[in-house]
Formats: sequence, structure tokens, C-alpha cells
Amino acid sequence: MSKDNNVDMTIGNPVSLIVRFAIPMMIGNIFQQLYNLVDSVVVGQFVGSSALAAIGATNSINFLFFALCNGIGSGGGIITSQCFGAGDDSQVKKSISNTAYLMIAFPVVIGAVSFFLVGPLLKLLETPETIMSDALIYARLMCIGLIFVSVYNFISSMLRALGDSMTPLYFLVFSCVLNTVLDVVFVKFLNLSVLGAGVATLIAQFVSGLLCIIYAVKRNPYFKLKAEDLKLDYGIIRKTIRLGIPLSLQFSMIAISCMALQRVVNKFGDIAVSAFTATSRIEQVIHQPYQTLGAALSTYCGQNYGAGKYNRLEKGYRKSMLMMFVFSIAMLPVMQFFGTDIIAVFVNEKEVIDMGAKALQISSLFYAFLGAIYVIRGVLNGVGDAFFAFLNGIVEVLGRFIIPITLISVPLIGVWGIWWSVGIVWFISGLTAWIRYMSFKRKLFSADFRKT
Repeated sequence: MSKDNNVDMTIGNPVSLIVRFAIPMMIGNIFQQLYNLVDSVVVGQFVGSSALAAIGATNSINFLFFALCNGIGSGGGIITSQCFGAGDDSQVKKSISNTAYLMIAFPVVIGAVSFFLVGPLLKLLETPETIMSDALIYARLMCIGLIFVSVYNFISSMLRALGDSMTPLYFLVFSCVLNTVLDVVFVKFLNLSVLGAGVATLIAQFVSGLLCIIYAVKRNPYFKLKAEDLKLDYGIIRKTIRLGIPLSLQFSMIAISCMALQRVVNKFGDIAVSAFTATSRIEQVIHQPYQTLGAALSTYCGQNYGAGKYNRLEKGYRKSMLMMFVFSIAMLPVMQFFGTDIIAVFVNEKEVIDMGAKALQISSLFYAFLGAIYVIRGVLNGVGDAFFAFLNGIVEVLGRFIIPITLISVPLIGVWGIWWSVGIVWFISGLTAWIRYMSFKRKLFSADFRKT
């Protein structure tokens, strides 16, 4: 890869830059979600709804441990994109190497600790005894694989900070195909059930991370590091931690809030857990266009912020909000009228299918607010607004602790309060993000926006 493959987003049409950058990322993110999606489909179809529920019961716990590592990588990506936008190649390389040190240390420590914590956490969430054994196996395998996921996401975040969203996609697609094949072999033909699904995921994640880092080091000039680039730079490390820790806390608080919601779901038994698992997997896919748009916008804003071109930030924000809204409207009839067919991909049990289909009708009403969270988060993360990440996490935690418990106690709502609460939290978080963005805009960029 030549240096020209790294895209300078400080010049050119914002919409064109964001879309061209986002499309490979969206494809890649969808394939990344297919890791868990394939596990769910294969286990649900070839083993049964109880095994599916076991995998689903670990979602929030796995997300919590991954979030603690991912925030640091995201912080490093922000620093790298700002250095790249400023045209400081030396600082770009130092940012890559010093973020790497953090991204090796964090997952090793967190993975080791989390391996022993998953049992007590599953009990704390009141995981049904019928699925506890399988859930524990799957969760511990994901703890072992934490380092592999972190390596891939570190390389991806660095490449994307440099404007390269294609390279991570190639290897992710390959490893996703590998994961699918191994899932079928281990689960269907070797009858390894949840254990087989977890091992297949570990192998695929390892291959993805290994291939991506080898290719980046060999072909991207910013990864050709000399001795001076590898020296510890405590200034960069401090900046990375200063931005990364609030992002880790944000992701972690969201994960904790999801754990709180999972605990509520578990109270309703296997059918509700299976339906919630299926709808969560579907919503993870729905998240991807929003998440990708927000990530592309974060790189766009990071580079332009580093270059001092503040007038381009508002343009990117407005166009991204419009694209998000169009997608949200397009997905609404899909979930309202085809939810039964979508849930049936995961399970065969009629009770689970009926509950999941109605749940999708509820949550799809709030997709636009979910999209707004990602778009606004992309702008604020790109300019290094660490406070917003912390604020957004607090809102998520409070919402997912209080709202579900309140709604399920209402007789006419009951179990459906689970999915109504998800939508209401999206609405509150989206509104909070918008208020923060407007405040940030008035304080720092009002003069520059008037020049647009």
C-alpha cells in the first residue's frame, strides 16, 4: 500500500469523503457482527433455543470486558487522526507505537481477570441454571480471545485514522467466512455445541488480527517504524489515556447498563431470553450503518480539527444526520412487517418467534434516536470531547437501571417493557447528545461556522 491509500479528509466534498470512507467500514462492521450472528444462528438451529439463550446471556458481560480495552484504542485513533490531519508524520508513527503498548497491556490484564469474574457475574445477573454451564464456557472462551479482538481493532482504528478503511475489511471478510465454516464443522458435525461455536470464533479472530497486522507492517508506510518511533512517549500515552479512559468508561457503563437489562430479561425465563438474544443480534446489525457513519465522521472531524479547518465540521454533521434519518425511515417498514421472518432465521420455536417479532416492531420506532447518538458521538469524539463520553455513559446506565424495572411492573406492559425501555433510553441518550453538541458548537466554533 502506498501513502496515497491513506485518505486526507481535510480537502474535498464532505459527503463524498464520509460515504466513500464509511462503506468499507460498514461492510466490515457487518461482517464483524456476523461472528456472533453466525454463532447464534448455527447454535439456535442445530442445538436449540436453550443453547442460543446461553450465548445471549453472555453478551453484556463480553461487551463489558471488550469495552475496557476498546476505549484505549479509540483514544489512540483520535490522536493519530489529529496528527495526520496536521501533517505531522513523526507524531503519527509515535502515536501508533505508543497506542500499541497500551493495547497489548490492557487486554492481557483484563482478559486474565475477567476469566475468573464471569462466573460470579453470570450468577449476579440471575442467569437461569438451565443455561449456566454453557454460558460460562462461552464467556470464558471470549475472555481468552480478548487479546485477538483487541489486536485487530487496534490496527483497524489506526488505519482508519489515516483514512484507510479498506485494508481491515479484506481480512475481516476472510476470517468471517472461516468462522462460518468452523461453526458448522464444530457445532453440526462434531456436536460440540456452545464450546464449538466459541472455539470457532477464537480461531477466526486470531487469524483476522494476525493477517491484518502483518499486512499493515509490510505495506503501510506509517507502520514502518524505526527505533526512534518505538520509544516511549509519555506525552502521547497521557493524551491517549486521557481520551481513552472516558471512552472506556462510556463503553463500560453502557455494558453495565446492558447487564442490568439482561438481569431483568432473565427473570422472564428461557423464551424471553431467547427472544431478547435474537432481537439483540438483529439490532447489532442495525447498529452498524449508524456506528460506521459515526466512526467515519470521527475520522473526518479528527483530521479537520487537527488541520484547524473547523468550518468543515458542521457540514459533515448536517449531511451525516440526513443520511442517518433516511436509513432509519427505510428500516421501519422492514421491522414492522417482516419481523416474524427475520426472527425465524434464528429459532424454530413459535413462542420465541412471536415475541421477537413484536419486540422488533417496538424498538424500530426509535431507530432515528439511536442513529443520532452515533452521529453526534462521532463529531464529539473526533474533536476529543472526553467529557461527553462519560456523560453519555451515565445516561445509559441510569436509563437501563430505572426504566426497565419501572415499565415491566406496569400490568399492561409487562415483558414488553424490556424493549420499550431500550427505545426510551435511545431517545434520552440522543437528546442528551444533541444538547451537548449544541453547547460545544456555540462555545468553540460559532465564529468559524459563520464563515461557512
